[in-house]
Order: sequence, then C-alpha cells, then structure tokens
Amino acid sequence: MYAIIATGGKQYRVSEGDVIYIEKLENELDSEVTFPVLMLGGDKVVLGTPEVKGASVTGKVLQHGRGQKIVVYKFKAKKNYRRKQGHRQPFTKVEITGITA
Repeated sequence: MYAIIATGGKQYRVSEGDVIYIEKLENELDSEVTFPVLMLGGDKVVLGTPEVKGASVTGKVLQHGRGQKIVVYKFKAKKNYRRKQGHRQPFTKVEITGITA
C-alpha cells in the first residue's frame, strides 16, 4: 500500500518504512508527525477531494539539517555587474511509520 501526501507545498509518494527529506518542520527530534493523505493506492485506488476522509500517514522525525550549497551568480555583460550568493535549503528527515486507511 502507498499514499500520496502533501507537505511543504509539495506532494510525495510514500510507503511504510520509507525515509523522505521534506521542507523543514518545527517538530522535535523523535516526535510523531501526521500528514494529510491525498490518495491511497494498492489493490484499490482511493482519491480524496481534496483529502481522503479517515486516512492519515504518521512519521517519526529523524533529523533536521541543511542541504548542499547552491551558488546563485548574477552577471550582466559589459556593465561590471557581478553578484555571488550562496543558499542552503533547510530540511527535515522523516521515516514513515504507518499508513491508516
């Protein structure tokens, strides 16, 4: 069985036991977090409008961190305009512990 969940403005396909990296959550380490279910899949597909009633996905927060650095470089030819900036996106590592339908 798998589920499509929504968090951080993105959608993820998860199964029980998966480890996913999502946008940063404010939950403490080793705490439980629940996600709304947009779709359930398996033997029978159940679509939500917009969420599946009575279904939820639970996960355990494993880690908080920041991703690899992305270099943003702006340049305009012949105008002596150069700007260099770095960015590291914060993330939360979550293990999916259960899917309830």
